[in-house]
Amino acid sequence: MDNTGGNIPRFSIALISATALCYEILLARLFAIIQWHHFAYMIISLALLGYGVSGAFLSVFAERLRNHFAATFIVNILLFGLALPACFLLAQHIPFNAEEILWDWRQQVRLFGIYLLLMLPFFFAANAIGLSMMVMGGKISRIYAADMMGAGIGSALVIALLFYLMPNQVLQVLAVMAAAAACAAWIELRLPRNKYTFALAIALLLPVAIPNQWLELSMSPYKGLQQLLRIDGTQTIKTLSSPLGLVHVVESKIIPLRHAPGLSLYATIEPPPQLAVFSDGDNMTVINKAVANMEQLVYFDQQTSAAPYHLLNANTVAILGAGTGNDVLQALYHEIPDIHAVELNPQITGLLTGEFAEYSGNLYLKPQVQIHVAEARGFIASSRQHYDVIQIAMLDAFGASSAGLYALSESYLYTTEAFQDYLNHLTPNGFLSITRWVKLPPRDNLKMFATALQALENLKVEHPEKHLLLVRSWQTATLLVKKSELTGSDIEKIKSFCTNLGFDTAYYPGIEATEANRFNILREPVFFQATTALAGDTGAAFTRQYKFNIAPATDDRPYFFNFFKWGLLSELIALKDQGGIPLVEWGYMVLIATLIQAVAASAILILLPLIFSRKNLIPKDRYTAIGLLYFFSLGLAFLFIEVAFIQKFVLFLHHPLYAIAVTLAAFLLFAGMGSHYSKHLQTRFGYSSSVRTAITGIIVLGIFYTMGLGTLFSLLLPSTIFIKIPVTLFIIAPLAFFMGMPFPLALSTISESVPALVPWVWGVNGCASVISAILAMILAMHFGFTVVIVSALMLYLAAMLLFAGFPRANSVSR
Repeated sequence: MDNTGGNIPRFSIALISATALCYEILLARLFAIIQWHHFAYMIISLALLGYGVSGAFLSVFAERLRNHFAATFIVNILLFGLALPACFLLAQHIPFNAEEILWDWRQQVRLFGIYLLLMLPFFFAANAIGLSMMVMGGKISRIYAADMMGAGIGSALVIALLFYLMPNQVLQVLAVMAAAAACAAWIELRLPRNKYTFALAIALLLPVAIPNQWLELSMSPYKGLQQLLRIDGTQTIKTLSSPLGLVHVVESKIIPLRHAPGLSLYATIEPPPQLAVFSDGDNMTVINKAVANMEQLVYFDQQTSAAPYHLLNANTVAILGAGTGNDVLQALYHEIPDIHAVELNPQITGLLTGEFAEYSGNLYLKPQVQIHVAEARGFIASSRQHYDVIQIAMLDAFGASSAGLYALSESYLYTTEAFQDYLNHLTPNGFLSITRWVKLPPRDNLKMFATALQALENLKVEHPEKHLLLVRSWQTATLLVKKSELTGSDIEKIKSFCTNLGFDTAYYPGIEATEANRFNILREPVFFQATTALAGDTGAAFTRQYKFNIAPATDDRPYFFNFFKWGLLSELIALKDQGGIPLVEWGYMVLIATLIQAVAASAILILLPLIFSRKNLIPKDRYTAIGLLYFFSLGLAFLFIEVAFIQKFVLFLHHPLYAIAVTLAAFLLFAGMGSHYSKHLQTRFGYSSSVRTAITGIIVLGIFYTMGLGTLFSLLLPSTIFIKIPVTLFIIAPLAFFMGMPFPLALSTISESVPALVPWVWGVNGCASVISAILAMILAMHFGFTVVIVSALMLYLAAMLLFAGFPRANSVSR
């Protein structure tokens, strides 16, 4: 069974890599459903941990595995296929709660358990690929190319699968793909047909036989959907899935749903019957049942979001994030004749144009309403129309938002550049209207206020503070930004609106302390105090000194929901018993905990096996330090650029999952091509010249993209996704092509001259890669993507200088 005949199992390697990358991206989707979006970067890290641990494992057991290549290769593929569904199903039943991670040590242990369980499939996949490289060392560039190209194809394939299958069903498909890779390996290695061949054929069918109840997703009990389903008489009546989200429609037969955020305490008419709609188990919106006459919808005029309709007679309104149509109904109640409803997820709009059209009174089929299935920023950028009101709906749930679980979510809706786009598409007296939940101490509303001020300043507005209004209810606050200066009439209208409905005016030009905090009374008029400070001469100092991070978000640092400051952490922990813990940004804390665990896991599982293995005593020569530093730099630099580009392309490709899939596909596919070409380059010009050429290309392109990518995005943002995907591939292709060269070139020269150093540089590169995915995210949150990319370019430059000291660096192979 171990006579390979020197055949390279290229197809099976490509299929393993494709399946592994499908699984990596699928995990991001699955954890967005059962937990929250911030697990995406943990998943990239744990995938790399699996590959790093595999390198250490293979180096320790090299001789034993080398002598049984075919058997070990196929067994690892089969274990990979078995672990794909098994490890996820086990991991999702570990009772992890992010909100307890600081004060319950068991949550740290549970997170570490999840981390190790989900690493296992990648470990088995990496064993198969790494063993091939070990046995067929002279063909590393070809194996590496098959690996990278297969991974690139896989990261795009999973998107297609998610359009047609539920996320948990995709797990079965991936397990079948792994079994198919084992069968392909048997054929490629030209192994004889025997009883094992029949076993492989059976393995292809086993994943299909997994009972459906085993594959059900175990969603966090703290998510809104799970909370609602605890109520008697509630049931899910519709489920839809796509890469954009898992949508549930819930009916409550006994206790009626009544969802009206921030409704005035003076309201006397309750909302009509409603159906709840959840995306990924959270962010509840509702479909309102059709009413006989519009007067029954008067409650839409008794929310803070109705404020712009009391300030001007609007004709044209754009609603960004229209969802299930509550803001559209509000506009219809105010008799707006031209309503543009923009929604990214076609499944949401499909609910109201299809199965629930009659229930909603054909809301999205009314002649006044134009539906645009598009990303909000892209729609505004491409629109040639100007609007009297641009309204941004509340797109998140209060519970998750107040718990800081969106801290890692990039949102390009709330950046200064976005605000500038919105203001440029308003009519001369038009309003931008944004409603957010009220939190105490204030965070969201102040950051939104500061962002609006900065956007107005960037547009060279002389007195930005004269363009802003902020009104507050007991639960919501609405920020209004007028394109022109507010008039005395505007201020009187907003004061009248607030007085009649029991809302508080938190800010308007010239507001006095006695006019704030009158109805929904707080101990101190904190909204008034903070907004007047931000709008005054001491705004910058106030932002620096405020306990939470309320500095404006930008396209380079689009983490609007990150309010964390390290200086506040010890104070909040000390106030744990007095309610301080809920103010901690839990998404950020999970990221820090994951970084600590990534460092520990990579040191324990990658470096310690090498240290304690007598076969892998670190070589004591002058090349050791150079090699270790070179590969550590590459591990950090490659992932820094990859993660930064994933984040930057969220704006361009509309959705985090699209950005992860397309960006990873581009980097891996073209890096694979670069790796394949590196052998030809080295044969012609030598190792040193080849590495200098590759890294020079990386640095030049990196600088060019750092300076010009924002402008390019602005020009192409209005394009459709079908244009943007090939453009993304075209942009990334040359950079990734060069990035695929430095690793195999250096590995080849070390394997030829100091082979004992190979497992060490592999292990160090693995450690750096595990850490870098999370570290890049932290750096981006604090300093922006530009700093992350520049740091990567400096690391590549350091690697180029280090390579000059490599053995055989200046040799040319023939």
